[in-house]
Amino acid sequence: MRYLAILLLAPLLLILCWGYWAYPKSLPRTAGRRVFDAAVLLLALIAAVQCAMLGFDTVELPTVDGFGRASGAIWQQVLPALYGYGAFAAVVVVAMLLRHLLWGRRRRR
Repeated sequence: MRYLAILLLAPLLLILCWGYWAYPKSLPRTAGRRVFDAAVLLLALIAAVQCAMLGFDTVELPTVDGFGRASGAIWQQVLPALYGYGAFAAVVVVAMLLRHLLWGRRRRR
């Protein structure tokens, strides 16, 4: 059950990886940019997995009450997915800003 959150999050992360890799089309596609993009995506995926594992380990299961133990156990999968998505998005947003600064359109003087 430890990796269920990542398994559920994987299709969304793959779509976001494709979107980051393919767009924007206005930036030049040099070898340096492709290496940068690949490194960023690898870093973002590693951060997502690590934060999801941290989220799984830190979640506190609810106590047994009138509805039983299963009444709040869904948070053991929801919290890691949120942590993983948040870490992935944070890395990609910073990389997008840096990529735009490095390969963005140059102003003509």
